[in-house]
Amino acid sequence: MSIEEMKTNSRVRKLVKETERANRTKGRHMSLSKQRRLSNTVIYIILTILVIVWLIPFFFLLLDSLKCDVAADGVTRVTWQSDNIFPRKWGFDNYVDLFTRTSFFRWFTNTTIVGLATAVLQTGMVLLMSYTLSRLRFRGRKFLMNFMLILGMFPGFLSMILLYKLLSDWGMTQQNSIVGLILVYCASSGMGYYISKGFFDTIPRSLDEAARIDGATRAQVFGKIILPLSKPILIYTILTAFMAPWGDFMFASYIAHSTDIGKNVAVGLRDLISTSSGMADHYTWFCAGGVIVAIPITILFMLLQRYYVEGVTGGAVKG
Repeated sequence: MSIEEMKTNSRVRKLVKETERANRTKGRHMSLSKQRRLSNTVIYIILTILVIVWLIPFFFLLLDSLKCDVAADGVTRVTWQSDNIFPRKWGFDNYVDLFTRTSFFRWFTNTTIVGLATAVLQTGMVLLMSYTLSRLRFRGRKFLMNFMLILGMFPGFLSMILLYKLLSDWGMTQQNSIVGLILVYCASSGMGYYISKGFFDTIPRSLDEAARIDGATRAQVFGKIILPLSKPILIYTILTAFMAPWGDFMFASYIAHSTDIGKNVAVGLRDLISTSSGMADHYTWFCAGGVIVAIPITILFMLLQRYYVEGVTGGAVKG
């Protein structure tokens, strides 16, 4: 065998080995790709099933809110029809009756006032507390952070009796419960600092130092530099502060249970169906109220979902 033939055979063997290695690598990639597609398909199927399960109650809530029963005398009456799923007659009578025959507009107004006031006040307190703990160093800082974190682990209903006694002595129950609810919702809001503080920790301190060298005060640094960079956590804090009073029932029913003037939506709708006759006559009104209450929160989340997720993930990076 000549030298040229030996070189040729060597090149052929090398080429064969490279081809086999490439085929094995390609096979592994194809196998991983198939596994990835299979796992993604399974995940999407599970998520789809969960979404359907979660949406079923809202679907039936919407259907029940549109039910209008036609009696034998031809008069349309709004009743709870338990013998059929879909309405025999579609209509918005429940929504009209809810606003005209109950105090739902007052309940909705009270809930909106409490939610907006709480969102503004609580957001300001949380962000100021978070910025202070993130940027300033003072004696007792660690102890204060740990103390607030541990104190926040205790459920709020443990203090309901004491809070009711205090609010009652100050005249902030029943018809004046709106002021009492705002006060209670905002009183301990500073203890929810940890998410916002984690987000502020991700903002470089060099920005603060540069602004301080240029003569800016702490308030100017916070308002003109930190807040414009903290849009996600700002929106996250506003949403969470607004959601809590919007759907609160336990404490609201505790301090405003006997007068429509101070009730919020949750308490008012519960009272509509609190008796057996109310359940039979006003169940569809209750469903209509549930649909109306869900609309603002749904719109807010659809518009601000991106900032909400950024705020949660950004605040969880660093504690």
